[in-house]
Amino acid sequence: MRRRLARPRARKRPAFRRRSLSKARLNALVEEATTDAYNEGEQIVGFLTLIDDNLATPFETNVLGVNVTVERVDLTGGDEIAAICRRAGKTLKVPILDLPLPFPPPRGAEWIAAYRYWRTGRR
Repeated sequence: MRRRLARPRARKRPAFRRRSLSKARLNALVEEATTDAYNEGEQIVGFLTLIDDNLATPFETNVLGVNVTVERVDLTGGDEIAAICRRAGKTLKVPILDLPLPFPPPRGAEWIAAYRYWRTGRR
């Protein structure tokens, strides 16, 4: 009777990897986005402008198990930046704080990271 050798288990690669930015880089991005802003609403508009100008759209990502195309970013009525996503002719607004980014992330994703860093109290 022949014995088969056990095959080593393949290591699963995570669905995406985050390329982390240093706190110094995040602070510099936050400073650039919030310069000349007098209140939180103006700071959010500063981030929206820089995300909109620098984020390479459209790109595909997965939201709650569904593949969607991120077409653009916009401001919601509650002063929240949202990604405008499309799938099968339907439009969905996903808060940018909750948007999973693909690997590799699209060009300009560092502005989303800076916005998340700013919104969470720079932790």
